[in-house]
Amino acid sequence: MSAVTTIERMPQPSASAPLAWLRERGMGASVLVAAISSAFGAVLLSATGYIAAIMRANPYIGESEVLAAVLAIMTVILVGVAVYVAAIVTANTFSTVVAGRTRRIALMRLIGASARSRRDEVARQGLVVGVIGAVVGLVAGTIVAAGGIALAEEVLGIDDVGYQVVQAVLLVPAVIVAVTTWAAAWAGSRRVLTVTPLQALGGSVEASHESLAQRKGRNASAIALFVSGGTLLAAGIVVGLVTPLGVIVAFFGGILSFTGLVVGANLVMPPVLRLVGRAFGHSATARLAAENALRYPERSSRMAIGVVIGVTLVTMFAVALETVKSVVTASAGGEVDSEFITVIDTFAGIMMGLVAVSAVIAGVGLVNLLTLGVVQRRRELGLLRALGVSSAQVRRMVLLEAAHITIAAVATGLVLGTAYGWAGAQSLLGSVAVPPLWLSPTLVAPAVPWIPVAIIVVATAALTLVAAVVPTRLATRIAPVEALSE
Repeated sequence: MSAVTTIERMPQPSASAPLAWLRERGMGASVLVAAISSAFGAVLLSATGYIAAIMRANPYIGESEVLAAVLAIMTVILVGVAVYVAAIVTANTFSTVVAGRTRRIALMRLIGASARSRRDEVARQGLVVGVIGAVVGLVAGTIVAAGGIALAEEVLGIDDVGYQVVQAVLLVPAVIVAVTTWAAAWAGSRRVLTVTPLQALGGSVEASHESLAQRKGRNASAIALFVSGGTLLAAGIVVGLVTPLGVIVAFFGGILSFTGLVVGANLVMPPVLRLVGRAFGHSATARLAAENALRYPERSSRMAIGVVIGVTLVTMFAVALETVKSVVTASAGGEVDSEFITVIDTFAGIMMGLVAVSAVIAGVGLVNLLTLGVVQRRRELGLLRALGVSSAQVRRMVLLEAAHITIAAVATGLVLGTAYGWAGAQSLLGSVAVPPLWLSPTLVAPAVPWIPVAIIVVATAALTLVAAVVPTRLATRIAPVEALSE
């Protein structure tokens, strides 16, 4: 088949529909991720602003600069976390989309288009996706905030403090989300620069294990970040036995080490995936699912890393707050005020609920990438059907792939979240003496709250089933002859 004929057969957006590419799989989910992040930012800013207005109206609290600063810091951290997760999910989505467009991009290169122009096109699409999602999220978040404030005043009997929901400050998270989505699309489309015209003869192409091993610069950077971050994390714990400022050292250690993990996900996740794959048995379907996850580690790592981030965040806050109780109890000699425990438990519930938004974003990313993976593997699945694999076996294989990736991601996230949560609590409170015994310094083992961990595991199992619904349905609809002719 000639290149010209192939181009004619490929779906092209019409001149009258410049945004027709938004109907491609993956774009809708990217808009949803941007919308959730923008809405979360708007709701959080409105909530903290409303709480600050209540405090200002309280004669006993008044203009408390400390409380206002704490609220502002928590808002920045939580919105930043949500945007960070959304950026990774968006970058991974566009990386997968570009892999699916390899043939089209190669054909355009064949007729004279430059790699830079193709990448600029993807970046522009990322900007449009970010703007649409940010605007939708801003409107939805403002409506939710207004409704929530009205409900709080009605149910809790809070007096009207004259707080205006619609404010210019709500534009800040929307703008950040739009710009971040554009930057994530640009980062995720870097592979466009490596597409050659000869690849017009193939389909979607993912990097193999061998090609990933050749990225020595990126791999070395990831290892350096992780090792330096781990060193700072350990140093923060030691410093925390002398002063609470150890948490600052540990914070930067956590940022560096986790960034190294994200950058080097292609190095970290394959061994975990291989270990999990052994638990799936030795049936043909199970072995196919395990090998598919390992054959193209870049694709599997993209799917897993978002879930790893979500699980790590939720586990980190749960373990940190549980460890805080252990450290305080040890310093006090085993006797702690019940009111303090109640406050910590309430704060833990609120924080985990807020951080769960990032986990939802990661879940959307998993569903999106699984669906894109099935769509881009039509020829492979069609060949399996032609060789005699039944629809039920294909459906089971896709479900096992989803389970394989999510189990590996949850296991990794639980380990990381436990380590980061313990390090944070220990570096902050290890030197703090608490009455009545005033023991200091205090070093305790990580305290794991098993109920939140069980909830995380159950929620992830449900996520696996939900994430696999659409991909398994698509996989069984593929006609062998039609798929092989592509």
